[in-house]
Amino acid sequence: MVKVQSSYITLRNLRFHARHGVMPQERVIGGDFTVTLRVKCNMAKAAETDNVDDTINYAALFQLVREEMSQPSKLMEHVAGRIGRRIFAEFNLAEEVQIHLTKMNPPMGADGDGATVEFIFNK
Repeated sequence: MVKVQSSYITLRNLRFHARHGVMPQERVIGGDFTVTLRVKCNMAKAAETDNVDDTINYAALFQLVREEMSQPSKLMEHVAGRIGRRIFAEFNLAEEVQIHLTKMNPPMGADGDGATVEFIFNK
């Protein structure tokens, strides 16, 4: 018998145009963001049953992230916090949530790949 040590659902580099930022024009014009989400959950039962009810549906995770990204905030930290809290509230199987939220072209005069906030949330 094979034992599952740990299991994760990962959504990588989801792209959004959203209205987050401290500057007023960022909440009017918006900007491009990416979200990478990694949710630790026990999927051992789903590996046996082939039943979506025994796991976290990644399409439902995406919908949750899309809804939170559509709500303007000044801080990316606030957006990431909302996403983390909702995942734990809506998915009982979630044990840990890792979020990387990147603003692709922040208004800071730098040439780079963006500014990222990273969180690891636990129940």
